[in-house]
Amino acid sequence: MMRSLIGTWRGLLWVLALVLPGVLLTACSGNGTGSGVPDGSAKLKQYYIAGEGLYVKHCSNCHRADGKGLGLLYPPVDTSDYMNEHFADVLYLMRYGKAGELVVNGKHFNKIMPGNAALTNLEVAEIATYLYNTWGRSRGLVDVREAAVVLDTAKAPVHGSR
Repeated sequence: MMRSLIGTWRGLLWVLALVLPGVLLTACSGNGTGSGVPDGSAKLKQYYIAGEGLYVKHCSNCHRADGKGLGLLYPPVDTSDYMNEHFADVLYLMRYGKAGELVVNGKHFNKIMPGNAALTNLEVAEIATYLYNTWGRSRGLVDVREAAVVLDTAKAPVHGSR
């Protein structure tokens, strides 16, 4: 009887050791919608996870971890017509920032958005991959080469003051 009990406990411990890490990874990698890391290639997942960390570090202070922004000071990124309509401008804003008015979801924002010139093309691509695959969006991978084309030929956003 005692051997049977010990064998059962050992089996249970093995199951927990195999299952628990996957459960924790899924639970802790939320994308604002509760669905976690998007399905797709390993590269997409890698960019997404790195982008989430970069977003939290560089963007969430103003745009909030939940993407809802901060009143009329900083616009939302969770539901943003500007983001949906001006992909290249969003990449530009991450690196170079913007002074002046920006209209998002019909609301006017006129706070300076400081860019982060230290962000590499890869980091901008990772943040964009996170943003464009979170809060109901499913754009897929924003490859570093795609970001580089935008950033290396960057000009002031065409649609910055719509």
